[in-house]
Amino acid sequence: MRLAVIAVGRLKDGPERALCERYRERAVALGRGLGLSGPDIVEIGESRARRPEERRREEARAIFDRLSPGLAIALDERGTSQGSEAFAARLETARDAGAAGATLIIGGADGLDADVRDRADLTLSFGALTMPHQLVRALALEQLYRAMTIIARHPYHRA
Repeated sequence: MRLAVIAVGRLKDGPERALCERYRERAVALGRGLGLSGPDIVEIGESRARRPEERRREEARAIFDRLSPGLAIALDERGTSQGSEAFAARLETARDAGAAGATLIIGGADGLDADVRDRADLTLSFGALTMPHQLVRALALEQLYRAMTIIARHPYHRA
């Protein structure tokens, strides 16, 4: 199963990009033995539309253009909170059911369009706090890696 993160906005070089790359590399290495590949990072430019709803709509179209078949997971403050073990189980179930992929979707500064949330198989929240885009991307990649360690029964995750 191919893993991906679609993110509106681009990360500049710096410590956040380095942290994201570290978790992505760890996930790539561990995933090989688990029937998981990636995660691929797909960056989508932020819309320049004037109004927030127009920006969200344009960004949603770009997300849908890049969204692969399989499990779609929107990261949104309106989502449900889930533990790492439940998240890992969801990925493992999708893999075992033959899903082609699993994609985590991170919106831009104005959030995700309702159409993206409606299309998602699962909408997750990292909490009620507003977080910078760079940190959400690092958290998403860390949770993908953590999920893989849980599936592999690797000691990284300590429940």
